Amino acid sequence: MRRKASLVLLAFAVFFAAMAPMLRWYAFPRLAKVPPSQYQDMVLEAKPATLLDYNDNMKVKQVPKVTVVQTLKGNVEESRRIERTAGRDVVVWDALAYIVDDKGRMVSRLPERYIFDAHTQDPVHATGEMVDGDPVRRGGIEFKWPFLVEKRDYQYFDAQARTTAPIHYEGTRTFRGLEVYYFEQTIPWTKVPMPKTMPIPGVTPDVIAKSGMERWYTTKRMYWVDPVTGAPVNGEEIHKEELRNASKMGLPQDTMTVFAGHVKIREDYLQHTVDLVKSQRLQVLLMVSYLPWTFAVLAVLLLALALWLEARSRRPQDPPRPVPEPTPAAV
Repeated sequence: MRRKASLVLLAFAVFFAAMAPMLRWYAFPRLAKVPPSQYQDMVLEAKPATLLDYNDNMKVKQVPKVTVVQTLKGNVEESRRIERTAGRDVVVWDALAYIVDDKGRMVSRLPERYIFDAHTQDPVHATGEMVDGDPVRRGGIEFKWPFLVEKRDYQYFDAQARTTAPIHYEGTRTFRGLEVYYFEQTIPWTKVPMPKTMPIPGVTPDVIAKSGMERWYTTKRMYWVDPVTGAPVNGEEIHKEELRNASKMGLPQDTMTVFAGHVKIREDYLQHTVDLVKSQRLQVLLMVSYLPWTFAVLAVLLLALALWLEARSRRPQDPPRPVPEPTPAAV
């Protein structure tokens, strides 16, 4: 009976010993992925900010705040279409950054279509990949880091400049109770395209291009990233845009600030993001740490118990006690 029990325990030990690395190295890379239907929005603010007021004779003003409403919407239909030819799980995000001034008037809008691998977050190049209607070919990541972030620099795509540049790992920080990796990227002054949608009726990028006026941009981008899920829990930008050769359009200065400010996530959205990441990281940790280590410990304990029972079954039994002979009855 003990030998049968030890064999059963040994079988369970082998099962859990096999499951531990399989869950971490086989199941996790296949199961952990960004859902194609994900939707999220974010509100960011620059308080105060410098802004070119298109509605007041193109004057540069200091305003109380500028608001950026950013949305990411998963396009499931496009994901399925691209997956049929790509042969892998693909996510398509239709993104929009919509910027308004302190009076709620549109300053600019920047639509994007970002196509990437659902498991690794590597870019997938397909028809429809664009920024503001311009076809692009992304290199590196955007919006989200891969699962299990490494302590190293990554290539990060800048939508304004339509280029990819390193975003540098600057160390480990603690942000609202989470241990996060801090990254920085600085885009030097770069000539960038004019937005397709302008706040002035009748003014188009072609009209501005013919005048010789140019739009230049620089930013310092900062992200606090959860190393488990790869999701940023906070993001900030010190952002500045200028119009150069502006006097060719009859403006009073040759170089005029279009927008300058320190853009931060609004507090209510920041707390919601932190809470969401905390819940998502538990699901990832179950597959990469908690369950594999639990299975490994169970395998060791079951193996030890099986060996103990096997040793007990092989122990020599005590010799039988002698049966006393019956005493003859007296005559």
